[in-house]
Amino acid sequence: MKKTLGAMALLGASAVALAGCAGGSGGTSPEGEGAEIRVWLVGADTPQDARDYLKETFEEENPGSTLTIEEQSWDGLVDKLTTSLSSSDSPDIVEFGNTQAPAFTSVGALLDISDMYEDLGGDDLLPGFVEAGSFDGAFYAPPLYAGARVVFADPAYVTEAPATLDDYIAQAKELAGANPGKSGIYFAGQDWYNALPFIWENGGEIAVQDGDEWDAQLSSPESVKGLQQVQDLMTTASLAPKDGDNAEPWTPYCEGSSIQFSAPNWALGLASECDTDNPPAAPFVYALPGMDGGAAQVFAGGSNVGISARSANPDLAKSALEIILSDEFQTIYGENGLIPAKKSLASTLGDTPEAQAFTAAAGDAKLTPASPNWAEVEAARILEDFFVKIAQGGDVQALAEEVDTKIEDILNG
Repeated sequence: MKKTLGAMALLGASAVALAGCAGGSGGTSPEGEGAEIRVWLVGADTPQDARDYLKETFEEENPGSTLTIEEQSWDGLVDKLTTSLSSSDSPDIVEFGNTQAPAFTSVGALLDISDMYEDLGGDDLLPGFVEAGSFDGAFYAPPLYAGARVVFADPAYVTEAPATLDDYIAQAKELAGANPGKSGIYFAGQDWYNALPFIWENGGEIAVQDGDEWDAQLSSPESVKGLQQVQDLMTTASLAPKDGDNAEPWTPYCEGSSIQFSAPNWALGLASECDTDNPPAAPFVYALPGMDGGAAQVFAGGSNVGISARSANPDLAKSALEIILSDEFQTIYGENGLIPAKKSLASTLGDTPEAQAFTAAAGDAKLTPASPNWAEVEAARILEDFFVKIAQGGDVQALAEEVDTKIEDILNG
């Protein structure tokens, strides 16, 4: 998920309520002419052009029916969805972060749309998001759009991408050492999203499923090697707060206190139009390099979208979902710098150097473990606390063993 999760508890009565809603009819309005479809979109990432296209196309294809878009906030979204999807006044279509998806696909909150898989794009859909939107062999939530983390660099200092991950680390440390008062790479202590590629590139994992159990892997030799690289950068190349978040990494860049930062591709506009005195030039953008060259496996931010199992108008909701996954709608995302849900539409991002970096980064992007309980790991802020301790110079192996136990307690709870 590209935003930080709010508090969440899909346990006890809430989970039971959601599980009991599969197949329910929800509202009382008859489906057909005069029906209203309510679509929840989160935040402002979906461009107005896309919203207009969805509403106008739906209402043209379904005369007499209307489509209303209701914008929601990422803050507290899981709790709001938990309540709304189990109510008689459920929205028809909902957006949620990709790491939130298993929490809803696993408890009957969403309509099984396995029969729509091919029509919505089939194997052309972003595979990691398809995995996140599936549960127990059924398909519930296709991707809406994606974002991959890339590196934004001040072109006064960096004009060429490093070849390997080791080169990247060395470059960031060299930049910091040669420019007192500046971060070679802005790397806040809570920033676990940008830490994951170092784990994955060294062959480690957060957790893997072994039968019915999850085995946390952050204390494996491979993961520890990556975590030590993260600690090296946090302590020697970054002046970011050791207990800070990564909510707006472009701010120190715009203020001139950071030479580089890593963020989803949609940060390009924010870093290119700094509202500060003496702002840096528009950034040079490149994909984080892998251990052996090429692009590293980075965390894939973005959203999935699904139909509420309690939708009073499931057929009309399916019609709206088909429009959302259409090439025409998804192209609007690409033209606005967001990675479309379909691999075949990558070219809609354009052929600029920045677009090429976005495409390279997205090509091998990964997600967090596809466990129904993963959202609880995020809600408990276990990884934020873990990486703060790493940034503060703690013993990596001991901290990793401790956090593995916490993760397993939740995923296997």
